[in-house]
Amino acid sequence: MANTLVKIDIHLIFHVKSSGVLLEKETLPELFRYIGGVISNIGGMSIEIGGMPDHIHILSSLPKTMSLADFARAVKANSSRWINQQTQYQGRFKWQEGYGAFSVSPSLMEKTVNYIRTQEEHHRVRTFREEYISFLQHYNIEFDEKFLLND
Repeated sequence: MANTLVKIDIHLIFHVKSSGVLLEKETLPELFRYIGGVISNIGGMSIEIGGMPDHIHILSSLPKTMSLADFARAVKANSSRWINQQTQYQGRFKWQEGYGAFSVSPSLMEKTVNYIRTQEEHHRVRTFREEYISFLQHYNIEFDEKFLLND
């Protein structure tokens, strides 16, 4: 086959390190734009980026030349470096070590985009931990709650 053609859409979720500095709500739109630029620069395509001061959701096409682990590492490393360069943050910002990544079928793209856009609404009634556990359960991912979100 002469060309390598790939379209893998993922919903990537990760949390601020528990000992770290929380994000400021006012800076989130700028952070989301920055992350979109990072994704574009590494060959991916960001579809929707959103979140809350303690976590982030990214819906993106995975670059065809990069593993999921390398993709997550690049996004997290570049965004944490950018956050730490912002003057309003006192202390060292860090993302948690791990992440959740979930495949998204074309039929669920619109629903996933809407879910990411309405994070503030979701978190009026549900904590991040509850949200994350529901994703893990929905995708039948085995986990031990005592180790969940421990960083």
